[in-house]
Amino acid sequence: MSEFTIDDYRYMARALKLAERGLCTTDPNPRVGCVLVRDGKVVGEGWHAIAGGPHAEVVALRNAGEAARGATAYVTLEPCSHHGKTAPCSDAVIEAGVSRLVAAMQDPNPKVAGEGLARLREQDVEVAVGLMKSQAEALNPGFVMRMRSGRPFVRSKLAMSLDGRTAMASGESLWITGEAARRDVHRLRARSSAIVSGIGTVLSDDPSLNVRLEGQERQPLRVVLDPRLSMPETAKMLTLPGKTLVATAASPDDAWERLESKGAEVVSLPDGPDRIDLHAMLHLLAEREVNEILLETGAILSGAMLRAGLIDELVVYMAPRLMGDSARGLFRLPGLEAMADTLDLEIDDIRAVGRDWRITARPIAKT
Repeated sequence: MSEFTIDDYRYMARALKLAERGLCTTDPNPRVGCVLVRDGKVVGEGWHAIAGGPHAEVVALRNAGEAARGATAYVTLEPCSHHGKTAPCSDAVIEAGVSRLVAAMQDPNPKVAGEGLARLREQDVEVAVGLMKSQAEALNPGFVMRMRSGRPFVRSKLAMSLDGRTAMASGESLWITGEAARRDVHRLRARSSAIVSGIGTVLSDDPSLNVRLEGQERQPLRVVLDPRLSMPETAKMLTLPGKTLVATAASPDDAWERLESKGAEVVSLPDGPDRIDLHAMLHLLAEREVNEILLETGAILSGAMLRAGLIDELVVYMAPRLMGDSARGLFRLPGLEAMADTLDLEIDDIRAVGRDWRITARPIAKT
């Protein structure tokens, strides 16, 4: 028999909805929600709104006041047990007199996992863990992956025609999809920690790689993979708010200095003159607390990332048009000659976005 009741599920679902409110603002922290219930009534709610601000539990406790004593706290992530920019939430829960805590998941950080829950149990707070765990993990895929695997979660955004083409043979690609799909892409950008692209895309399209949504202040880090350091200092993104990082395999030279004089940060990563070590790139970004990457690039880099097993999710916008067999494809994947060589996907979601279709899928690892 489950240790959780129907009411437990209902209140945790509410906590998850609250956590979603921080989808585009909490980076690099996780999105967390909290609901306090006493005698069958909600007495306090809260969510983590911005990094450096109060955590969800603290907000909910402040809203509840004395009503928190004897209440049950439903929280989407284990209350923290360490001092950071704020005091430990586990201590705040104990001091408020909460009698029971239900956490959707344990903290994925192996250095502190379970410590907050242990502290609560030591103070005779009843603790239950695992309610709606998969939904809580899905809310923070990048934070969970960075803590468990040491790299960000990589989401590849692609736009294609019905016959699977991304650009005409000439390179022309604006616009394959409609306005509704392009707005949807900006929502993906808004939740991302960084947008990664290749120098080929920069040279051909001069993209902005920024979020253009009303009320969105935080801009994700822009990352350009530029092995030979051929990015022009006149690139549009260098004139926009937010930070641009150029990753190169080249040594410092005049081009390096010119880009830095325009506000870009240039970093050297290992490998040869025509490519960059993709694993090293992800490791660097993880060290900078990048949780979710949105990969917006052409067939060469996206194909290399896919072959390396470094794409966790594909978001493909499919437009109801045909571009012909001479147009360019989604991925450059040399060596696929037999059906046994093909890469399989698990489709998680298909839905209409304006006149286009959005397909969300995950690569299936070969066994």
